Amino acid sequence: MTDISDEYADHRIGGPNAVSFHHSSFTLSTSRLSVDLRAGGLVPAGLGGCRNARAAAGWLLLLLAAVLSLFGPRVAVGQTPSPLQEWQYPGGIILEHLFEPETPKWQSIVGVAASVEPVYDGSHAYRVAGGPVINIRYRDLAFISVGEGIGVNLIHARHFRAGIAVGYDIGRRVSSDYAHLHGLGNINPAAVPKAFAEWAISRHFPLILRADIRRAVRAGDGYVGDVEAYMPLPGSSRRFVMFAGPTYTFADRRHMQTLYGVAPAKALSSGYPVFTAHGGSAAKGLGFSATLFITPHWLMNVDAAQSRLLGSASESPITQRRTQRSLDLATAYQW
Repeated sequence: MTDISDEYADHRIGGPNAVSFHHSSFTLSTSRLSVDLRAGGLVPAGLGGCRNARAAAGWLLLLLAAVLSLFGPRVAVGQTPSPLQEWQYPGGIILEHLFEPETPKWQSIVGVAASVEPVYDGSHAYRVAGGPVINIRYRDLAFISVGEGIGVNLIHARHFRAGIAVGYDIGRRVSSDYAHLHGLGNINPAAVPKAFAEWAISRHFPLILRADIRRAVRAGDGYVGDVEAYMPLPGSSRRFVMFAGPTYTFADRRHMQTLYGVAPAKALSSGYPVFTAHGGSAAKGLGFSATLFITPHWLMNVDAAQSRLLGSASESPITQRRTQRSLDLATAYQW
C-alpha cells in the first residue's frame, strides 16, 4: 500500500469529522453541528492530561449551550436515529497524529448539509433534514460535536486515543409516524454518556479499530455498543479521499425492549402483539465517506451507510424494514 503520508499530505481525510494534514479539520454530517476543541498537543496519558481535561469540560458545556441556542432544535435532527456508522462521526481523526504530530493550534470550518434517513430505527418511511456544518478544534484535548457529543480524550497518543463523551438521543415521537407508532408512547430525548477507544495500526497499513459503549440516561433504557474497523480506500489522493468500513452493534435487553419491545399495556393501545425483546446482536452495517477538495479551502463531502437490523430488532412487530440506509451531503469552507 502507498504510504498515506505522501498521498494525503496537505489535506484532511475522513467522514463527518475528517482529519487534517496542514489544513483545517472539518465536520460534515447533515444536521450535525460539530465543534472540536483541543489543547496541548500530544499529552501523555496520566493525571496531567486528566486534570486538563476536567478543566476544559466546564466551558465546553457552556459553549455547547450557546451553540444550540443559536441554531435551534433542527441541529439535533440528525443525531438519532441514523444508520450512519459510529466511526463516521470522528472518521479518521486519529490518523492526524499518526502522520502529522504537530497539528495547527486552531482549525475551523463552516458549511451546510442535508441528509436522507429513516424516521426511526426500523422505519419504512424516510425524512429529509438540513442544517449547518460548524467545526472548531483546538489541538487534541477536548471536543464538542453533535455527532460525538461533549467529550475529552483522556488518552491521546500517536496510534491510540480513548476518552469519554456525553452525546444525546432525540428519542422517538409518535407524531413522526403516527400510523405505525400510535399507542406505543414517545421515547423521550436523553443524554447519552459514552466511552470510546480507537487504535490505528500503522502508517503503512492505516486500518483503524474502534469500539464504544454508551447508555441513554432515561428510565428503563440500557447499554448499546459498537465494534468497528475502517480505513482509507485505494484510489484516494490529495484532492479526493475515501474511507469505508464495517460495524457490528450489540445491546442489552433493556435497550432492545425500549426500542423494539411491546409491553401488554402498549399492545392493547397500539394493536401490535406483545413482544419481549432480548439482548445481543442489534445490527450490522457498512459505511462509506468521501471528500472532494475543490480548492484548498472549499470542499464537498458525502457519507453513506447501510445497516441491517439483527436479533430482536429485526423480529419486532414495530420494525417495518430491516435494512436501513442513510445519505448525507455537505459543502463547506475551511481555514
